[in-house]
Amino acid sequence: MRTCDFCGRDEAEAAAALTWTTAVERGRPVAYCAACSREHVRSMEGQLDREHW
Repeated sequence: MRTCDFCGRDEAEAAAALTWTTAVERGRPVAYCAACSREHVRSMEGQLDREHW
């Protein structure tokens, strides 16, 4: 089970994990739920630090 590193939401089911976004920030793997991924996609693409989202 994963937890969203932005909002803290837990992964409800295995199929939902396919909609999550994963990344590596400062050498640490992070995962974001589908809702946070949609809300912050431009910031992710622009490679902004999470503090600026």
